[in-house]
This record gives sequence, C-alpha cells and structure tokens, in this order.
Amino acid sequence: MNMDQDVAKKLLLEGGTFVFLGVPEETQFGIDMQCWNTEEDFRGIKMIPPGLHYVHYSAVSKGTGDVSPRSGFMHHFKKKEFLVKMWDKNLEDISKDEISDESIQRLKDNLLNLDRHLAPYPYEIWQKWQLLTSQITAALAKKLSPESGIIRSSVELLSMSDEERPKGVKLTEPKEPDTSKENSDDSSAGQSDAKRVKRITQEEKEELMLPNLKPAPGASMRFTEIPRDKYPPGATPEEITKHYLDQSYALELMIAQHDEPLHIIGELQFSFLCFLIGHSLDALNHWKNLVILICSCDEAIHKYRSLFFHFIRTIEVQIEEMPEEFLADIVMNKNLVYKKLREFFRTAYISKVDRRLLTMIERLKENLTDKLQWDFTGLDTDDEDERPVIVKLNEATE
Repeated sequence: MNMDQDVAKKLLLEGGTFVFLGVPEETQFGIDMQCWNTEEDFRGIKMIPPGLHYVHYSAVSKGTGDVSPRSGFMHHFKKKEFLVKMWDKNLEDISKDEISDESIQRLKDNLLNLDRHLAPYPYEIWQKWQLLTSQITAALAKKLSPESGIIRSSVELLSMSDEERPKGVKLTEPKEPDTSKENSDDSSAGQSDAKRVKRITQEEKEELMLPNLKPAPGASMRFTEIPRDKYPPGATPEEITKHYLDQSYALELMIAQHDEPLHIIGELQFSFLCFLIGHSLDALNHWKNLVILICSCDEAIHKYRSLFFHFIRTIEVQIEEMPEEFLADIVMNKNLVYKKLREFFRTAYISKVDRRLLTMIERLKENLTDKLQWDFTGLDTDDEDERPVIVKLNEATE
C-alpha cells in the first residue's frame, strides 16, 4: 500500500487499533468498504483513522466453503483507541463477553510482537468513506443500530403468539355461515358472516398460513418511522391533496424525531451503508423510502437548504457505489428512485432554488446521464403517468 510518509507517521501516532482474537483462518473480515479472507496469523487492524468505521465479518465453513450471512458493527474510533474483541468458536460469531482491563493491558504491553499480525487500514478508501459517512455522528449510529449493537444481514426470528401478529390477524379463518334450516330464521346473521368471509383476500389467506415469527429482541434496526399519514389531523380534502403533492409536512415530522435536520441525511447514509456493506434488504427499503420522501418535498427545499445541499452530495456519491445489479433494476424498470429524482429536479426549477443548489443539481443530472443513461429531458412537462388526476366533486343540491 502506497501512503504518504507524513500520513503514515500521523496514523501510527494517532490511529486506532482493533484487535480481533481467535478469528479462524479464511474468515471473511473487513472494515468499511474493504474485505479480506483472514490468514492464520491475523489479529486485527491498525492505523485506523479517528472517526466512524464499519467492522464486518462472515464465518466460512472449512468443509464446504459456505459463507454465513454478514454481521458487523459501527464504532467511532477515538485517537489512539485500542479496541479488543474475541471470536466465539461455538457461535461462529463475535463473542458477547467483555474483555477484562488486565487482558487489554497485557496486549498493549506486548504491542511490538502483536504489531506484525495487524493489517494496516486501507487508507486509499478513506476519502470516499468520509464522503459516505459525513453526517453520521457516533450518537446517531448508536441510535439507529440494533440494541444488541450488531448489524446483521439476516435477522434472527423467533416464534410469536397470534395476539402479537400485526393488525390482529389470527391463524384461523372465519367459519362459513350455517345455512341449515335450523338457522333459516336468522338469515341476516348468516349473510353478515358470509360477507365477512368474502372480504378475506388471497393475500390475507396466504398471510394466515405464514409461521408466527418476529425479530429476536434487540436484533432489528431502529430506523425512524416514515409517517403513514402525510397530512395533519383534521385536514380538509383540499389540504390532504396538498400534503400528498408536497410532503414537506411528513419530512418535518421525521426531523422532529432527530436532534437536528442533517441527521435525516445521516440516516440516509447509515441505511445505505447497512445495505451496501451489511447486505441488509430492510436497510435498502428504508433508503429508498427516504429518497422518495425527500424528493417529494417543495416548501422544505427553501426552509432546509443545507439538508437538500447534503442530500444531493450524498446521492451523487452513493450512486457511484451502488451495485450494478441494483442500478440495472433502476434503469430497466424506471423505478420510483428515478421517477422521484425527475420530480425533485422539476420541483427545484419551478421553485427557483438558489444558484448554488441548481449548479449541484445540474452536475448530478449530468453524472447520472453519463453513468446510467438516464433521461432528464422534458422536466418542464409532466410524464403521462405522472400527471395528477383531478377529481371533481359534485356540489350538493338543495
């Protein structure tokens, strides 16, 4: 690895160290966007730049070479921090046991011998990593991570009772109405039961057949819930339409759940990395929903200028790192991410945002067109399937 000597000296003096003891040979191990298969004498990573980092790993079967689902955690390394973790051979995972202060001190005292078993941080990725994590604070990463602290691509599921199922769905379907003569006098009750049976959709029937499972306690991501109701309580039909066309109100509700507006961008970055590195599909869905929400705002563009400034910068970097198969899906199917970006660009022009933001939008458009051949022409007209549907309400007659 080629590294400037001044940078190398600084990292030797100020960089963090992550010691990972007992890791089996050939285990997939990585930090941030870099991943390796460990060798027999691997003991961890040194010269880690101070800041937020994503440590991840996957057990590999010796017999078959099968790779287990990826797990990992985010940690904010302080200057000269010395972090030690152990591998649990029985769990084939990171140990839950705390390392004693005495054991950590012995490792520090033996640092000269330990040093040759530590791989240097891949500094060539550091600049890109800083862009991808620019708004993720240590507190925000902890707030969004599972309570266990471990981010898993495959969340452990446990059995749950019927009462715990969402929307109160039971595993037993309603009985068919009794149409025998004994019940002929109570025909209205039978008709009512029949209607209830007819209301069960095929999707609901399939849901009834699913096993009762729920995420293990402390295993789920703690993303900020995106509001289902896009409008305030008591809104008139006209106001409801307005808030669905301009979802600034819903964005305001999410911002209120954070310490500051830019933490929304931090959450966008966090969810993207949990997908890109942690292989979490739940994180990918949350990332998509956040992009769609932010692109659906009008008034908020002027009120939260800094948020949208960092949104454009973040999306530009993330698109560069998005796996090709997911980009192909966006390009081939013109999914909501593409459509909402078109809508966002159109809104920015109509709203006459400031020149600096428009310059950034133009650059993003050019990059997306060059890289993905996305068509952003005709922003001054609505696409056929994007035109609003106007519903005329009949006025009440006297």
